[in-house]
Amino acid sequence: MASRLSKILFFVLLLPVAMGVAGWQGWAWWSWATAPVLPMSSEAEGEPIQIQIPAGTPGQQIGNDLEVAGLIRSRLAWNLWSRWKAFRDPAGSYQAGTYEIAPTQPLADIAETIWRGDVLQTSFTIPEGWNREQMAAALEERGFFSADAFLVATQTIPRDRYPWLPADLPHLEGFLYPDTYQIPPESLTPEQVVDLMLSRFESVALPVYQQASSRFSLKDWVTLASIVEKESVVAEERSQIAAVFNRRLEESIPLGADPTVEYGLGIRQTREQPLTFAQVETPSPYNTYLNPGLPPTPIASPGLASLEASLDPPETEYLYFVARYDGTHVFSRTLAEHEAAQAQIRDAIDAEQQSNGQSE
Repeated sequence: MASRLSKILFFVLLLPVAMGVAGWQGWAWWSWATAPVLPMSSEAEGEPIQIQIPAGTPGQQIGNDLEVAGLIRSRLAWNLWSRWKAFRDPAGSYQAGTYEIAPTQPLADIAETIWRGDVLQTSFTIPEGWNREQMAAALEERGFFSADAFLVATQTIPRDRYPWLPADLPHLEGFLYPDTYQIPPESLTPEQVVDLMLSRFESVALPVYQQASSRFSLKDWVTLASIVEKESVVAEERSQIAAVFNRRLEESIPLGADPTVEYGLGIRQTREQPLTFAQVETPSPYNTYLNPGLPPTPIASPGLASLEASLDPPETEYLYFVARYDGTHVFSRTLAEHEAAQAQIRDAIDAEQQSNGQSE
């Protein structure tokens, strides 16, 4: 009887101690999980660190890598959090990918980030009016992959995934939608970039064409829009430029679009060095001074505004326009008006250059 009473008394005395230890351990774990590695009042909070987690990496290994990188204080706290999270979310898991983590982030925040898969995103922007070569050079400059690899990828027409692509395309010029894209860096390959851009065209541009009644085929629509994109600088003139080209097509008059000549020759004219007569007279499938109708393919990636302007251009009294080299154009009804406008613009440029030469 005395022995039994002693055991009960020992248990009663031990219980508060055990509860205190358990409470201290719970508080200690929570403080480790919610406190950053570096104190928030530290003068040097630490630069974010990129850490890559390969697919299939166990949670304990992730904790070890984070501790070695100086991003968490304790693997033990990490493992406790991982078990608790797995209990609360048995269908979830840590996600592979590249993450950017600051040493000031608490362990729980880091764990939640990796559990949700909030991977580091890299972004790149393709401006409206760029062609494949410009895209390739920019992507190579960013260090994503070589320009040649991208150009090769754009010469494959993936109709198995995008059956709406025209059947007679030699490459994807014009269908690589210009936009800003975000993607995990470890997934960035030429083929994936091409798929991203085609998918964006499919979701943004293609419905515009499918929901309208246009006399143009899909390829002709994008081709016309690409020329309008290259010619248009001022948004207010876009529809008028499309209307001039549309009227010339209807009347079987060569488009006479400088950007198509530039595309065919692989050059770019400037205010100081406009196209020469020899270049304009150089035969090319893309020379719309020599060849009636549209060129064989688009010459750039048109944006939505140019696509919409080219879908059903309005009627116009104009047949010609010439650039002032300030973004605007002079529109003319007759060839005589057009030639007079060209002469006036050339005289103004010559006078400006002469004035600049004298001032120097």
